[in-house]
Amino acid sequence: MELKNTISADVIKIPLSAKTKPDIIHELVEILTKSGKIKNTELVYNHVMARENKRSTGLEKGVAVPHAKTPEVSSIVIAVGIAPNGIDFEAIDHQPSRLFFLLLAPPDQSGPHLEALAEIARICKSDETVNAIIHAATPQEVLAHLPFN
Repeated sequence: MELKNTISADVIKIPLSAKTKPDIIHELVEILTKSGKIKNTELVYNHVMARENKRSTGLEKGVAVPHAKTPEVSSIVIAVGIAPNGIDFEAIDHQPSRLFFLLLAPPDQSGPHLEALAEIARICKSDETVNAIIHAATPQEVLAHLPFN
């Protein structure tokens, strides 16, 4: 799975305006709707929230990766958002989340879904990369800091 084929400037938003976990997820889903990647915003939102309600996808170092499988997509789809001040995303380190990768995959594609999650995890292991992305001012800067560009 190569994320460089799924993340483009039109699916990156700086800054996110939402202040709560459900609103952040809704805003990220709307980014995908506006970019033409999905059609049914509410159905996708419900799939992501159902997954999120099982266990928070707030990781460490200010990163969250809300994700879900949904028949609304035929291949991996990703939106990226930055909330510079952070929001409570129930992260495992109890710190505010600032960098969000919303990942959607079709229900029949477990392999690519897991590969994409692993690639995001690899990117986020680098404090330097995460910091650079969180402090990016434009989508182009975010893309420049992702290691696959």
